[in-house]
Amino acid sequence: MELKAQTRSPKKKSDIKQLRAQGKIPAILYSKGDIGEALVVDAIPFKKIINQLKPGSLSATIFDLTFEGKVVKAIVKDIQYNIITYDVIHLDFVELIDDVPVTLNIPIECINAVDCVGVKLGGVLRQVVGHLKVRCLPKDIPSHFELDVKDVGMFGKRRLSDISLPNTVEPRMGLNTIAVVIGKK
Repeated sequence: MELKAQTRSPKKKSDIKQLRAQGKIPAILYSKGDIGEALVVDAIPFKKIINQLKPGSLSATIFDLTFEGKVVKAIVKDIQYNIITYDVIHLDFVELIDDVPVTLNIPIECINAVDCVGVKLGGVLRQVVGHLKVRCLPKDIPSHFELDVKDVGMFGKRRLSDISLPNTVEPRMGLNTIAVVIGKK
């Protein structure tokens, strides 16, 4: 996802409020060993990007930040919202460096939920864990993991170990954790 940004000088709180009033989102780009570069992105293009994403997939989305004639690959590490309007008020990006592993949460998608044996018997599918924390190189970041629930019966469960992980991805959670259960309505 391409996102245009401009550098800004970190100033007073009133300057940041003025930026937000102009439809801008203050941001920081963290790079390995650096303090962090103060940026600002336009709110409208960022909202359009967020609206196109599947829920929960922002943490695995790679952005091409374009500013000062350079393009930096980065992921959103933190996002702050206004508690009343739910508008984005601040972003923290982390630069992706090709040979440096990154730790992030990858969303888990349940597939074949409609054909699930337990659901057909009147049960309800409950996803207990929505993300799997992993560590991998930037080139190996998966967009999501699929967990097949078709054969899960009433009161059955699937664990994180039931997700097939590529060899290039190292899990950072216990794979014995229950990810999905089928219960009564």
